[in-house]
Amino acid sequence: MTATISPTRLMAAGAVGNLLEWYDFAVYGYFAAAIGRAFFPEQDKVAQVLAAFGVFAVGFMMRPIGGALFGHVGDRLGRSTALTLSVLAMAVPTFLIGVLPGYDVLGLAAPVLLTLLRMLQGLSVGGEYTTSIIFLVERARPERRGVVGAVADLGAVSGILLGSATGAVLEWAMPAGAVEAWGWRIPFWIGLLVGVAGLVLRRGLGESAEGEKRQRSERPPLVVTFTHHWRVLAYLAGVSVFGAVGFYLMFVYIVSWLQLADGIPPAQALTINTISMALLIPAEIGLAALSDRIGRRAVLLAVTGLSVIAAWPLFWMMHGPEPWMVAVGQIGFVILVGGYYGCLPAFMVEAVPVDVRCTAIALGYNVALGLIGGLSPLAATWLVERTDNDYSPGYMIMAAGAISFLVLLLGHRHALPDRALPARS
Repeated sequence: MTATISPTRLMAAGAVGNLLEWYDFAVYGYFAAAIGRAFFPEQDKVAQVLAAFGVFAVGFMMRPIGGALFGHVGDRLGRSTALTLSVLAMAVPTFLIGVLPGYDVLGLAAPVLLTLLRMLQGLSVGGEYTTSIIFLVERARPERRGVVGAVADLGAVSGILLGSATGAVLEWAMPAGAVEAWGWRIPFWIGLLVGVAGLVLRRGLGESAEGEKRQRSERPPLVVTFTHHWRVLAYLAGVSVFGAVGFYLMFVYIVSWLQLADGIPPAQALTINTISMALLIPAEIGLAALSDRIGRRAVLLAVTGLSVIAAWPLFWMMHGPEPWMVAVGQIGFVILVGGYYGCLPAFMVEAVPVDVRCTAIALGYNVALGLIGGLSPLAATWLVERTDNDYSPGYMIMAAGAISFLVLLLGHRHALPDRALPARS
C-alpha cells in the first residue's frame, strides 16, 4: 500500500523515470553533430545535423503510439506498472545506442539500427512523462497539486540538465576530437545505471486512492477516449503546442544553433545551456506555486501571450555580440518555458476523468510533442539554412505561443464542461 511508502520515495520514484528518459533524449540532441558524423555518410556538416535530427524526430513520432500503449497499461493495470515498464523500455535501447558501431563498420545498417532504437525510446517516453505526473498529482493535496506536478516535470528538467552537464564536462575534460570520435558514447552508457536505480525505486509501489476509483469499461480506454473525450484530446494537444516548440528549440536545438549561428564553441554552448536548465528549476517551482494560488489557466495564458511579444527580442539578444546578451536572452526563455511547464502537469491531470486519465493525457500531450516538438529542431535547422535568417526559431516560438494562447482563451468551456478534479485550473 502507498501508506507505507515515504513521500520522499514517492517523489523520487515519480521523478527518476523522467530523469532517465530526458537525460537520454537530451544527450542525443546535444551530440547530434557527432552522431550525424558517426552514423551517416560523409556530406556537409549541415546535412549531417539534419540527418541526425531527422532520426531524433522519428523517435518523437513514436510518442503518440507509446502514449496509447502505456496509457492503456496505466488505466487497466495501474500507474506503477506502466512506470516500471517504461523505465525498462528506455534503459536498454539507450545502452545499445552507446555500443552501436557506426557507418564505417556497419554501413547502411548503422543508421537503420539507430533509427529502430530511437523508435523504442520514443515508445517509452510516450508513456513515462504523462503517467508519472498522474502518479504524483493524484496523491497530492488540492492546494499543492501545482508544486507536486512541477516536481514530476523537474525530473525531466534534471535529466536534461544532467545530459547537458555531462556533455559540458566531456567537452572540457577530454582531448580535442576525442568526444566526436568516441566520447559521445559515454553518456549513453551512464544511462543504464540510472535505469537500474529507477527500477529499484519503483518496486512495490501501489495505486493512489484516486487511481483505485477508476472503473474498468468493457471497451478499451483508447476507444472510450476517442468516443467520449475527443474534445479534451484536441484541447490538450493545442495547449501543448507552445511547450512542444519552445522547449525543444530553446533547450535542445539551441546548443547547435549557438554553434552554427553565433560561432560559439561546443563547450561554451553546452555551459550556457546547462546554466539555463538549472534556472528552470526555481522558475518551474515558483510559477507552479503561483498557479496553486491564482489558477493554472491564468499563468498559462500569461506565459503563452508574453511569448508572442517577447520571443523575437529575446532571440535578438541571443544573437548579440556579448556573452551576457546571450545569457539574458536564454534566461527570458527560461521564465516563459519554465512557467508553462510548472503549471501544465497539474492542469492536465485536473482536466481528465480518472477512468481514461493515462490514455487521454498521453495522447493529447504526445500528439503535440511527437508531431510538433520532435520536428521542431529539424524544421528550425532547415529554415535557418534555407532562408539564411537566424531568427527563424524565434518566429516558430511566436506562432506556437499564439496557438496555445488562443486554445486556452477560446476552447476552455467547450473542451472541459465537467472538471475531473476541480481545483485551481
